[in-house]
Amino acid sequence: MALVEVIKYDGTPDVYAWKHPNEELGTWTQLIVNESQEAILYKGGKAFDTFGPGRHTLSTLNIPLLNNIVNIPFGGHSPFAAEIWYVNRISNLDMKWGTTAPIQLQDPKYKIIIPVRAFGQMGIRIEDSRKFLVKLVGTLSQFDQADISRYFRGLLLMNINESISSYLVHKQISILEINAYISEISNHVKEKMMPVFAEFGIEIVNFYMDSVNTPDDDPSVKRLQEALARKAEMDIVGYTYQQERSFDTLEGAAKNEGSTQAGLMGAGLGMGMGFGLGGAFGQGMAGLGRVMDVTGGTGNVQFNHSTSSHSNTQHTCDKCSQPLTPGSKFCAHCGDKYNSCDQCGADNPEGATQCKSCGKAFAKPCRSCGAALQAGVKFCPECGASAVMTCSSCGHAVQPGQKFCPECGQRVTPEGEQ
Repeated sequence: MALVEVIKYDGTPDVYAWKHPNEELGTWTQLIVNESQEAILYKGGKAFDTFGPGRHTLSTLNIPLLNNIVNIPFGGHSPFAAEIWYVNRISNLDMKWGTTAPIQLQDPKYKIIIPVRAFGQMGIRIEDSRKFLVKLVGTLSQFDQADISRYFRGLLLMNINESISSYLVHKQISILEINAYISEISNHVKEKMMPVFAEFGIEIVNFYMDSVNTPDDDPSVKRLQEALARKAEMDIVGYTYQQERSFDTLEGAAKNEGSTQAGLMGAGLGMGMGFGLGGAFGQGMAGLGRVMDVTGGTGNVQFNHSTSSHSNTQHTCDKCSQPLTPGSKFCAHCGDKYNSCDQCGADNPEGATQCKSCGKAFAKPCRSCGAALQAGVKFCPECGASAVMTCSSCGHAVQPGQKFCPECGQRVTPEGEQ
């Protein structure tokens, strides 16, 4: 051993703890600690003194805790057995993380199972050197970034899986829209992991989620992307899936030369193609069956002139404001029921008492016998039952659709009974 030994460590930034290999130290040993480091002296398996940045001489004068432990029979210059640990306290902001395998989640919007991957980076710093060495490093001679990533991978992936699933379920968003919330998810994951890392003397400086995506080669992802692309194309052109199926049916009938309706269907398609595959053609084809009757035996065409005066008027859905196909019972865009006014044909909300377009009062069924009651009548002309709903608690009149009595607050059942 040299007369004056100098201990210094200039390692790479990814090494967080390093033990000096020589355990035979003299009281004249010089210990050099850099600004971003902290040195801890161990004797007999216990941590004694901590040395900050600077140059330190190991002696019993500046290490008072060694007075009762180190036996110095040679005037204070004999060697003694001890360990010197260097702890790197620099902030490492480039710790990459990622899911080793895709997480299987159900998309709440499209109801299909989709594999999800997440990637990002985080920054950490050793806050408590003694706690870090005692609880995490132990007897290892070196502890680096790869060891931390391996130790905390399970905790990290558990919180990421839980956070992504919570956002999908509670916010009812598609996995394809999750990237709009990665900042919120990153903060949520960081707050949940900080107390766990602090137990081992580690501070989380930052946590970033760079990307949440799906594998492009997964069959379910491919089908979803194809369906969304097809829907976008139909929205741009201006027709729905039901109308597209009608086009395919008409085209198939026109190509079937053995059918008696082939000539008529071919002519209809020819006229339709002349006007383009727009919304007008889809509505015209949907109304073709209502004004034409093709007989199977003779191929004759009979036109039906009994359509209402408002059949050519374009109406929109009361719920989504999309155009309604004439003659349909439900909206092809949102599935809401088409409650048409028999006077103007406008769509009205379920349970409406009068048309929102022309103001005509709707007939309502008798609660006793089901007979149609005109607006304003108080008793059913068929069975004599009262047509006015009243609260059974206070007798106040209750309007159709009200769930609670406006006078006393008593709950009213859909049949008007409490």
